[in-house]
Amino acid sequence: MSTELDVTLQMFKDLTETPGAPGHEHAVRDVMNKYIEPLADATYTDNLGSLIAEKQGIEAGPKIMIAGHLDEIGLMVTQITEKGFLRFQTLGGWWNQVMLAQRVSILTRKGEIEGVIGSKPPHILSLEQRKKPVDIKEMFIDIGASSKEEAEEFGVRPGDSIVPICPFTVMKNPKMLMAKAWDNRIGCAIAIEVFKRLKGESHPNKVYGVGTVQEEVGLRGAQTSAHMIQPDIAFAVDVGIAGDTPGVKPEEALSKMGQGPQIVLVDASMIAHKGLRDFVVQVAEKHQIPYQFDTMAGGGTDAGRTHITGNGVPSLAITIATRYIHSHAAILHRDDFEYAVQLLVEVIKKLDATTVQQLKQG
Repeated sequence: MSTELDVTLQMFKDLTETPGAPGHEHAVRDVMNKYIEPLADATYTDNLGSLIAEKQGIEAGPKIMIAGHLDEIGLMVTQITEKGFLRFQTLGGWWNQVMLAQRVSILTRKGEIEGVIGSKPPHILSLEQRKKPVDIKEMFIDIGASSKEEAEEFGVRPGDSIVPICPFTVMKNPKMLMAKAWDNRIGCAIAIEVFKRLKGESHPNKVYGVGTVQEEVGLRGAQTSAHMIQPDIAFAVDVGIAGDTPGVKPEEALSKMGQGPQIVLVDASMIAHKGLRDFVVQVAEKHQIPYQFDTMAGGGTDAGRTHITGNGVPSLAITIATRYIHSHAAILHRDDFEYAVQLLVEVIKKLDATTVQQLKQG
């Protein structure tokens, strides 16, 4: 294992294991800033807390935005029961079938507390009840407290954020990486690595690497950060659906892990800008970088907000095929990270003022 690989794996570990539920992204923002600040000419935040890093190429060149979101799906404490159990609100799209008996971390003013998501035991449910998934509103979190007063002594109070627990894991096949929060710390990692590859390189534009906040609850940080930057071109880098697991039909999800980043043609938030899409495909084919097309009937990315900023911004979502997103543990393929970085670096090198103007007019 090379030293360079060790550095990258450490970055993945730092990014994915750091808690960052929507509205509570400050800790993971600090991690991203630690990695990207040495590679940038300047870093700062917008008023919602999105991290913005600048890298100057040609002074009068167009502005190119690469956005990965800092937040992960999480929960928020809404109530402490008299017996010390926690009621919660979801932050982002949870599927109730992936939640029960899973470990979580509650971020309190006195530090992190571990707990487990529980519900009424199946042994005392009727046969009909057992056939149905447990509703999220019937779940609670057990932190081992015996009373409301003890839970409060632990430091818990309503408004505290809650995140899944899953250590970053290099699997037996070392190309396969498991972690919580790949959605979307992989996008943040790609933005960092693009800055790293561009260091010392000439590029005809000004590049912005952005870690946006509150994507999982409405693409909010993408809107505020794009308003601040006013980019000419925007890329959202996120996770996508991997269609290579049992039971998934080709017409439901085509992409396979390890076969290149997904170029998203359409999702619920945006139709890809045709000129930018075709330009990226052309660059990928010229440099023999694998890629896949993807569509998503539901869901969206930060590009759903960037493309309608100001007078409109040609935007494209580039995603990484990932298994088990919006759960405690997701898996992606290291090669797709590498291919996505290669593709974005080559695209950025070619996005000069003339090309960008042609794309805007196309």
